[in-house]
Amino acid sequence: MTDTTNSPDDLDDELTSEPDAVDDDERDDSDESSDSDDDESDDDESDDAESEDSEESDEGDGSEARSDTELFRQSEIAADYIEGLLDILDVDGDIDELVQNGRPMVEVVGGRLTSLVGNRGATLEALQELSRLAIYRQTGEPSRLLLDVGGFRAARRKELVAVAKNAVEKVKKYGEAVRLEPMSAFERKCVHDVINATSGVESESEGVEPSRRIVVRPSA
Repeated sequence: MTDTTNSPDDLDDELTSEPDAVDDDERDDSDESSDSDDDESDDDESDDAESEDSEESDEGDGSEARSDTELFRQSEIAADYIEGLLDILDVDGDIDELVQNGRPMVEVVGGRLTSLVGNRGATLEALQELSRLAIYRQTGEPSRLLLDVGGFRAARRKELVAVAKNAVEKVKKYGEAVRLEPMSAFERKCVHDVINATSGVESESEGVEPSRRIVVRPSA
């Protein structure tokens, strides 16, 4: 794994001095086609229409398509940053770098990783943003990096599919809009994806972070 010139502490300090370093409209996260005004995508989490909140045109950061080599380089930078954090926290974990669906990804697997996920993935989302910042500082380009820890995103995606299907059933049964609980850009994208693939219903995101939520209603 390649060495980086910035330590995790250095990057934390930069958060206050470079608030615009990462494109917010890319955060999965990021609403997709169903939430075009959120096209930030993240994660991106963006953010939503998420069909990560348009999650980030998945997470549209407005940047041109990059080669797999460039994307893998981003995942390497993020992996180095996460490895540094794990060393500081004295947490063991295996780190995998990959490119999937046209975006860089880093997956951390192992035991005792719950603290890196946090309540409903809040800590994970923060780590993802810090990792994206690490990439930005080295490349000068915004990144749509997706970080997963302990398989949290995969498991959460399954839960959200069930939530979306339940909302669809209610909308079709009663013919009234259903408002879901506030979600992250990543979570909203998962729901939007299900709604977009279902006939007779549509979805959009409303509100502002951290209270942004999805509304599912009958198709116009």
